[in-house]
Amino acid sequence: MKRSLKQPMKSLLMPVIPGGIMTILIFYLDYFQFQLVEKFILYAAFVIVPLVILLLRYDAQNKQQRIMFVLMKWLQYPAALLTLFSVMSNKMWSFEGTVIPGMLSLGWLLFTLLLGIYGLTTIVMAKGKAAEIAIGAGLVYFFIGGIWFTLYQYQVELFNANVTTHALSSVHFHFSSAIVPIFIGALGRIMAKKNWYPWVVAIDIIGPLLIAFGMIFSKPIEYVGVALFACNIVVYTAYLLAYLRKNALNMKASFFLGLSCLAFYTVVVISIFYPLLKNMYSLTILDFIPIYGALHAFGFVLCGLIGWVYMVNSIQEKKMAKENRWVGTSL
Repeated sequence: MKRSLKQPMKSLLMPVIPGGIMTILIFYLDYFQFQLVEKFILYAAFVIVPLVILLLRYDAQNKQQRIMFVLMKWLQYPAALLTLFSVMSNKMWSFEGTVIPGMLSLGWLLFTLLLGIYGLTTIVMAKGKAAEIAIGAGLVYFFIGGIWFTLYQYQVELFNANVTTHALSSVHFHFSSAIVPIFIGALGRIMAKKNWYPWVVAIDIIGPLLIAFGMIFSKPIEYVGVALFACNIVVYTAYLLAYLRKNALNMKASFFLGLSCLAFYTVVVISIFYPLLKNMYSLTILDFIPIYGALHAFGFVLCGLIGWVYMVNSIQEKKMAKENRWVGTSL
């Protein structure tokens, strides 16, 4: 029995490894002449989304959700490849200005639609449970990110916003908007009930919409959305760190979740000292964007997802072991 329980841990992140290798090649090979924002979108398609799917595998699912989950597992990598081909056709295959990049991007749009439908069914089945609503909202936001990516690849200027704004909006919804609600939902599943938790979920769902609206129409609204969203992450990380300190949990889960929180606070510290650093070293915001992006995408998001995957798996293992002991005792 111990062997059967340990086996899943050895292969826990196997579904992500091919996408991880592809992401490393995309970021470091000169062959892929992509913009940084496009690399982050591909990183989300090849690594972030598969990790999110791993988080969902132990969820209580009805028949329709089980079918969708199987489809998500099988279609994720082909959809990610279509996303790569879409960007390559635009940047490397001389199809820029044609409909081909946009047509290829439809594969990712349809896949994120599947994620969104799964998220909507999660919300419907939640019966008012704030944690499930948060996770469902995060999955829906992936679909919105897919819409912005397709608009970017079709070079459509929507709401008088240029196509670069579409790419940034896609990254925003693939990372912060989708991931933070999922993190807060995952925390809500294991934490003791708190009166303030539903408010955190509500702000977490509204915040990304304010940011996206502000990016296109109004900078003050964007600043309000960013402030609310950042405060929510502070609440999440503070409670999570306190929870990790008080509870004996899986070491890998604690390590990666701790790194995730550390990455977020590093971003906060750099942001506070940005004016001083800018004056001392003649730096511009363009010099800081790669640093912010790397800390957020590879620190806060990636480490956080890996930590929650290990956490969910550890909880499930303990549950299975408890059930097996109960069966053995009853026999």
